[in-house]
Amino acid sequence: MKAKKLLAAALMLSMSAGALAASEAAAPRQITVTGESTLQVAPELATITLGVTEEAGEAAAAMAAVSEAMAAVIARLKDAGIAAEDMQTRQISMHPVWSQDRSYDSGGRREITGFEASNTLMVRVRDLDGLGPVLDKVLAAGANRFQGLNFGVEDPSAVTGRIRGEAVKDAIRKAQQLAEAAGMELGPVRSISEHGGGGGPRPMMAMDMARQESMPIEAGELTFTHNVSVVFDMSVPGGEGSE
Repeated sequence: MKAKKLLAAALMLSMSAGALAASEAAAPRQITVTGESTLQVAPELATITLGVTEEAGEAAAAMAAVSEAMAAVIARLKDAGIAAEDMQTRQISMHPVWSQDRSYDSGGRREITGFEASNTLMVRVRDLDGLGPVLDKVLAAGANRFQGLNFGVEDPSAVTGRIRGEAVKDAIRKAQQLAEAAGMELGPVRSISEHGGGGGPRPMMAMDMARQESMPIEAGELTFTHNVSVVFDMSVPGGEGSE
């Protein structure tokens, strides 16, 4: 009986070892590599976000003052050649202005002393040579808030299309180097996944409200990057490749 149990145990162990060996043999030898491509391009347009903020004793008066000033800003922009589709209102807000000191007559409570209204506008400028003069014009028209300046291109997807293939080629070069260093042969591609990328530095600038001459603008360059992850099969030189 004892001999039969030992025989059965040995048989089960042998079967398990065989199954494990078969599983290991069937497991593909693979390598995953990330490829990257970078391209620097000149900006083609600029997006500025500006606004008007006014304060008055009554909410209606504050909003009326903002509306009048923003209408003047928009008129200046149109005169500068900015198309209607390149202007978009981003935010209109109104909030009370509270007293800083607690009045004795009000029982120590802060009081509303007025109202502040604001209107924010996003503007796309396609003529970069005219960007400085455009900023000067909107300042003169009453814009007193400036939230930033971003440079960009007309069609970011076209730029991505130019560098997508280079990212894959970069991954292939890296995979070949790694396979050779490991003494393996690089096989076919199993899968490719994209991680995207985007426009590089989009410089922001501060606004000097007291400027008397045209504002100098340096557009510089934009850096676009694209990343891909590529999975390759590998095999032992002269041996059997993965399934």
